[in-house]
Amino acid sequence: MERDDIIEYSLKTDSNGNPVPLHGEEAGAQIRKKIWQVTLLLTIITIVEVALGAYIKQTSGAWPFVKWSFIIMTLLKAAYIVLVFMHLGDERKNLRYVVLVPYLLFMVYLIFIALYEALAIGSVWNTH
Repeated sequence: MERDDIIEYSLKTDSNGNPVPLHGEEAGAQIRKKIWQVTLLLTIITIVEVALGAYIKQTSGAWPFVKWSFIIMTLLKAAYIVLVFMHLGDERKNLRYVVLVPYLLFMVYLIFIALYEALAIGSVWNTH
């Protein structure tokens, strides 16, 4: 007896039950191109982050810029990953905002708390 509650979405079958792909070579080439673009963009951002961390010393006057650039690049990478790999970029604009805006607000809140606490701890250490 064949179960009717299991549906295979990735393949269609012909009259003999043999799988038939849903897209042709052109669609596959387009998908592979997008995967390479995503990989390249995320790799470039990661290389920039690593280079900034490796070549700019924490005692440098540019270090606050480096810290903020880490935060911004990390948030951009996270949002891009959500848009591409979780297919949120294919949804309507309003749904994207419903998902991304609370996420971004929460991240800003966490950054605020982390920086505020760091300043409070720094002021305590400087008084002793």
